[in-house]
Amino acid sequence: MKIKLLSATIASVALSGCGTYPISTFQPFETTDLNPLVKSNLLVQKVDTFFIVNDSSSSMSDVYEGAGFPGQSEPTKFSVERELLKRLNKSIPDITLSSGIRTFGYGPCLSWGFSKLNQPVQSYSTNSFQKSLGTMECSSGGTPINSALTSANADLTSASGNIALILLSDGHHYDGPSAPSIEALKEKYGDRLCVSTIWVGNESDADGKAILQDITDISGCGVASTVTELATTKGMADFVTNVFFDTGTPNNDGDEDGDGVPDSRDKCPGTPKGAQVDRDGCWTFRGVFFDFDRSNIKSSGRHILENSISVLKQNPKMKVELQGHTDSTGPKAYNQRLSERRANSVKKHFIKNGVSSSRLSTTGFGETQPTTSNKTKEGRAHNRRVVLNPIK
Repeated sequence: MKIKLLSATIASVALSGCGTYPISTFQPFETTDLNPLVKSNLLVQKVDTFFIVNDSSSSMSDVYEGAGFPGQSEPTKFSVERELLKRLNKSIPDITLSSGIRTFGYGPCLSWGFSKLNQPVQSYSTNSFQKSLGTMECSSGGTPINSALTSANADLTSASGNIALILLSDGHHYDGPSAPSIEALKEKYGDRLCVSTIWVGNESDADGKAILQDITDISGCGVASTVTELATTKGMADFVTNVFFDTGTPNNDGDEDGDGVPDSRDKCPGTPKGAQVDRDGCWTFRGVFFDFDRSNIKSSGRHILENSISVLKQNPKMKVELQGHTDSTGPKAYNQRLSERRANSVKKHFIKNGVSSSRLSTTGFGETQPTTSNKTKEGRAHNRRVVLNPIK
């Protein structure tokens, strides 16, 4: 009976066209701690959202023949992809980010679709990202990269600030040239978006490496790397540094409010302990929470408010002023009213989640206090915000 059951199980896996691999089967990987470089301003964050597009097609089920991934006797290219993403996750320092994951292929590994959204764009944490990697169970089917990139175009609508799209693939058997899909992404997101690629292949896949290099070149910015380059501790640290950061100027000042942003760059000193701040050191919600010309908070952004609700509940005597801001698009009088409505939307959400209304006040500044230029899409997205200002 046991033999029959085992045979049936093997047959089922064979027919499905995909295999599953435990995530924790490789030897431990030593990461470089980049936090000291960030805190000393030697690294300055340039990316607000990173989005993974992972090749989960049948060619990724081939055995990986290169070095750098001990722990499995015959690791597949797909299992190496997941290990690379696990290492990437462990190497990202303590900065405020959003993240998302989409895979492409076909068959049972992707719920019988050409691509699968494994994690929508949401507030990044090491644990939540690792949990989402667990939904990447196997590889099967063709290589519909353009389907994935077209879907990613829509996925990123809720992404704020600068975006790093990171594509992992062997570069094989794509469903037509990917240039139009990359160009469509650039047309929509402009200089906000850069495409970095990681070639996960063997010597026989060398032509795919050139294809991934072309994809990065078409985007006009980003980093084209290979699996062997990222297999070392230094290689992964260099990749994270190049994708997520610019080089900064060392500072010798402190960080009085302990938010990770040096006092010399902190535009909002005095944020409470534990509050998630942006690159300016402000306890802020950006335009990702609102549709264009709307003041209601998008459901996809509400989870990001949980941190602030938690901080307010941990500090029951704290009062805050919710300050609404807009970009410069539209009439000034209209933007003033829009900024007020957005601040009030956040207030209502806080009250609904147990924060007393007596601790909350609102005001709107319209377009009068931009933190960066309104001449670019990135700048306008950065200026659309609601700031939480603790009242002394």
